[in-house]
Amino acid sequence: MKLLFKTTFLLLLFAAPKLTWATSYPLPPIDNQLIGQVQKTLARQEDTLLDIARHYDIGQKEILLANPAVDRWIPGGGTEVTIPSRFILPDAPKKGIVLNVPEMRLYHFRKENGSNPKTVTTHPVSIGRMDWTTPLGQTRITQKTENPVWRPPESIKKEHAEEGEILPDIVPAGPDNPLGLFALRLGIPGYLIHSTNKPFGVGMRVSHGCVRMYPEDIERLFPNVKVGTPVLITNQPIKVGWFTGELYIEVHPALDEESTPYEERLSKALDLIEKANDSQLPVLNGLALRKALHEQNGIPIMITK
Repeated sequence: MKLLFKTTFLLLLFAAPKLTWATSYPLPPIDNQLIGQVQKTLARQEDTLLDIARHYDIGQKEILLANPAVDRWIPGGGTEVTIPSRFILPDAPKKGIVLNVPEMRLYHFRKENGSNPKTVTTHPVSIGRMDWTTPLGQTRITQKTENPVWRPPESIKKEHAEEGEILPDIVPAGPDNPLGLFALRLGIPGYLIHSTNKPFGVGMRVSHGCVRMYPEDIERLFPNVKVGTPVLITNQPIKVGWFTGELYIEVHPALDEESTPYEERLSKALDLIEKANDSQLPVLNGLALRKALHEQNGIPIMITK
């Protein structure tokens, strides 16, 4: 009976729930920078890794890096899948929206009744391709639009024309609109955070520089963001942070045009570790640090002894 109970419990633990996993967390104390937990689930026979990623609010590249030995399209029923749902908060002011480009993830620090932020919500995003990079820097939300129409710029119309597709001057609101049902205009001219009619591209470098979100994610984000909300777009492939007195590192592949050799990644990591430890290098677990820098799978690893 005990064995039957234990088996049933494990099946419930590993089976994918019917609802998308929560992506909002209490903002941790100032001496802690980690949120969430790495999870495990079992693929169903009909699942792809992309189905599982969307279910748990994870981007495509995130889930592929966390499961390098699992087939993207046919993981197979009963295959164990790692859900990389633990994150080190970016090294940035905890206000408004922070978008970490190489991580392809957005963090929203939400105020309540005008007070300091009490929660942080995080979602995967798509960013610009190598030839259409997403710009970095400080900006803000300048406009909110429901059911936006799309007016393709001449550069995008020309690109599509070269591939044999003629885009109209105006794409009306609706299911075929690449902007989806919600759009947040940034202070950087021509750039938006918006929904998409191609959700399986979320978590990849596929856009013309705009930031795409799962439709269900921006539907939740949209009413909680005001015009004027600050937006910081940053480039942090390596993040470090403390959790209950231990130091963790989270490493993502750098953007394609900025790929760096291991020695440079190590040097950058050591600089960040010293910065996080009051300009002193703590006693480190060298094997764990090397593992994180080699694998670059985006999962936080404890590196202090």
